[in-house]
Amino acid sequence: MIRRPLSTPPAGTGQPGLRIVLADDHALIREGLKLLISTLGEHEVVGEAADGGSLLQLLPAATPDVLVLDLGMPGLTGLSYIRGLREGFPQLKILVLTANAEPRTVEGALGAGIAGYLIKGGDLDEFLEALAALQQGEIYVSAPLKAVLASDVQTATPAEAPSEALFHVPLTRRERELLMLIARGANAREAGALLGISPLTVRKHRENLMRKLDLHSAAELAAFAVRLGLPVG
Repeated sequence: MIRRPLSTPPAGTGQPGLRIVLADDHALIREGLKLLISTLGEHEVVGEAADGGSLLQLLPAATPDVLVLDLGMPGLTGLSYIRGLREGFPQLKILVLTANAEPRTVEGALGAGIAGYLIKGGDLDEFLEALAALQQGEIYVSAPLKAVLASDVQTATPAEAPSEALFHVPLTRRERELLMLIARGANAREAGALLGISPLTVRKHRENLMRKLDLHSAAELAAFAVRLGLPVG
């Protein structure tokens, strides 16, 4: 279950409230979130689903802005289900709320186009922060998850990490981290979520890398990173 908030919920943003669909096979989770959202009065729950089939039937009429989705819900076919949702409802922002904290699952979900990833058992404050981030067009990943996902980049051994001697050019720490994520196939959206920076900042770092390494496209940069033998996940 989600724990009670530790502090006062964030104030309204002045933007129109979000229309939210809750998709979880546990009625207690849905009722708890619905009570929280209705108590705040800023957003509106416009539908609920307990399985993948009923969710697909609900979405066209409900027209939500945000879908709070449990990956363990019956009727979901893995990441392909998320990709299908993104194709069928391109404006829909998907906030995953699940017990699955497996790094590969988180990375895969980000790659499939979700807008946020939360672990069940976290504070309600974090749920509210995630909604606020999505409302601002940002991607939200729980801080503990972000730390785990980035740990292999930040603690890479000298044999794994790109070195200045290898390139004969000075690279910043952030450029090294980004290069390793590129080798693993991360795009600007995914890398930004893992590093805690915006996709625009990722693109700027990528441009700097290409300039320093005398490469002329993102594809050349990705191929270069893979040829170095960096970890690919």
